[in-house]
Amino acid sequence: QVQLVESGGGLVQAGGSLRLSCAASGRTFSNYDMGWFRQAPGEEREYVAGISWGGDSTYYANSVKGRFTISRDNANNTVYLRMNSLNPGDTAVYFCAQRDRVFMPIRGVSEAAYWGQGTQVTVSS
Repeated sequence: QVQLVESGGGLVQAGGSLRLSCAASGRTFSNYDMGWFRQAPGEEREYVAGISWGGDSTYYANSVKGRFTISRDNANNTVYLRMNSLNPGDTAVYFCAQRDRVFMPIRGVSEAAYWGQGTQVTVSS
């Protein structure tokens, strides 16, 4: 049974930083691409960033490119999202997700098979 548990969210002032973590269990972590998504109140869930199973390829939404960094530690079954220069528009619940198929990229909601419970990020102005 796959389990994804996010942590690291919180309240931060505009311009600040946070690092989110997502601990995975249940299947061979290093075989699956991972992604981060977010959902603001009244909005659809949107793709934020993705990372390949080996960590050598990363992908970002245009809205976070240059500010957010996704990384992974396969030895510890964890994926991270470092968020810098946060602004109120980044306020949302952030979810990590795991691809349904091995060695395939995760670039959208439809490609995510498993989800964490989410962690709230609130950026004050």
